[in-house]
Amino acid sequence: MGQEVNAELREFLRSRRARITPGEAGLPPHSGPRRVPGLRREEVAQLAGVSVDYYIRVERGRHPHVSDAVLDALARALRLNDLERAHLFRLARPSRALPRPLSPQRVRPGLRLLVDTLTDVPVLVLGRRLDVLAGNRLARALYTDFDALPVRHRNMARLIFLDEQVRALFADWEDGARGVVASLHLYAGRHPHDPALAELVGELSAQDPDFRRWWADHDVFQRTHGIKRYHHCLVGDLVLGYESFTATDDPDQTLGIYTAEPGSPSADRLALLAGWSGPPYQPDHSRVARAAEAEPPNYRAGRGSSS
Repeated sequence: MGQEVNAELREFLRSRRARITPGEAGLPPHSGPRRVPGLRREEVAQLAGVSVDYYIRVERGRHPHVSDAVLDALARALRLNDLERAHLFRLARPSRALPRPLSPQRVRPGLRLLVDTLTDVPVLVLGRRLDVLAGNRLARALYTDFDALPVRHRNMARLIFLDEQVRALFADWEDGARGVVASLHLYAGRHPHDPALAELVGELSAQDPDFRRWWADHDVFQRTHGIKRYHHCLVGDLVLGYESFTATDDPDQTLGIYTAEPGSPSADRLALLAGWSGPPYQPDHSRVARAAEAEPPNYRAGRGSSS
């Protein structure tokens, strides 16, 4: 039986090698034409201090045991940032255990209460594959009424690529869309056997040529904080800062909070949007208590495992 090929590692290394020129890597100029836009395999091997044959086997995904020292050398040779380096290590060390089905994700009652009680700013909870798990009233007014969508369609990647209303919301759609693709690639490194991810990637690749092209780039990205620019059909232009926080009990669940600079036109427009989206939230403590009682005992004790 032939050796299993690590296709994700192969494509990631090829993509990183293609984006670096010899000059950027500190190599002397090479006379004559080049057949590849970036580094040759032998040049990566030279920079990493390994044999050409060894590097070729690694890049082809046919070397099952690559040492930390070699991976570090490759990361330096390819000028990977910290996130890309971690992704490289993850791809090079796939789990040998049989993949287990992922259990459904749920938002804890306390977290859901926090989302609902933050009424002046949009708040979202995103899960695996950028599934929208929860959003407050203002997030629904900004993006779309997630609760009115079929569960399968409550996914930020599907919305950004396939929903014309959400697509038009982004002042710089390409930047946001490329970030979504890179975020999915990062998730794929953690969960390479997720059938729902394969279905999502297949669907978006078939329906959108931009997604298909950017997926082949193998970029990775983790959204932590920054600025997003929107053009909302009701209130106009919005410039919002965002902060993302990972749930300690579920690393695949992220809380995103969007804010506007106090006294700015965006703050005024966000307040206007909040006024149009309905009355302020009134917490139903009895509902939260009932939801908490429904949680497994180990979860209520603060020992819930990641879903």
